[in-house]
Amino acid sequence: MSVLAVILARAGSKGLPDKCVLPLCGRPMLAYTIGHARQAESLDAVVLTTDSERAAAIGREHGVFVVERPPELADDRATVDAAARHALEVYERENDYHADAVVLLYANVPIRADGIIDRCVRHLFETGADSVRTLAAVGKMHPDWMHRLDGDRMIQYRENSIYRRQDLEPVYMHDAAVIAVTRGSLYTPPAHEEDFHAFFGEDRRGVVQAPEDTVDVDTLADFYHAEAILRTRSEAVISPGLESERRLPILTGAVAFTQHERR
Repeated sequence: MSVLAVILARAGSKGLPDKCVLPLCGRPMLAYTIGHARQAESLDAVVLTTDSERAAAIGREHGVFVVERPPELADDRATVDAAARHALEVYERENDYHADAVVLLYANVPIRADGIIDRCVRHLFETGADSVRTLAAVGKMHPDWMHRLDGDRMIQYRENSIYRRQDLEPVYMHDAAVIAVTRGSLYTPPAHEEDFHAFFGEDRRGVVQAPEDTVDVDTLADFYHAEAILRTRSEAVISPGLESERRLPILTGAVAFTQHERR
């Protein structure tokens, strides 16, 4: 089976603009995802789709095939699967190649567990599923402990009287590390205009990992979390020059992101 990795790096971001190229422990954030893809034995090739000139330059520097993402696939309304299909079609047209499956990797995820890409690809083919995503347990951020607000009046999201964390039903969320889909699933037509998850197909599987196995950088706090982890590893290449050139923006107030923020 032929598998193509598509790295998604969009310049626009409400929290950290062009975050995928920010220097993180001596490397652009994007370089970590390129490294993860390079280490995966199940991938035939790696494609970077981006509207960022800086990200494109980093991709070419690392020997990655770069697809310039058109504006209509790079705004807040563009979907991940549309950008992936465009990148796939450009790569296949220019390289006489045909992919049976596609692995989607977000460029703002600098930390992934060793071998997780290969685990997802293997699970996709062994189960015959349409898609496989990495998952992590939600832990204390559980829907049974969440509330809606009517003014300042708290309304339970789901009625229950659970007191102990160990009594909570296991619930998982996609942690953004890996999405593996078959070609057929990627081209599944949506059932309706708002069906943004059609490309996951009908048979959707998950590979569970620990919450600390992945860091998805959307905010400055996420960035520093990733930096703290990388500083404990040999991946950190800190030099005084790079440290002083980081010049990260200072964010005030809370910045909220949905799980489906465009990449």
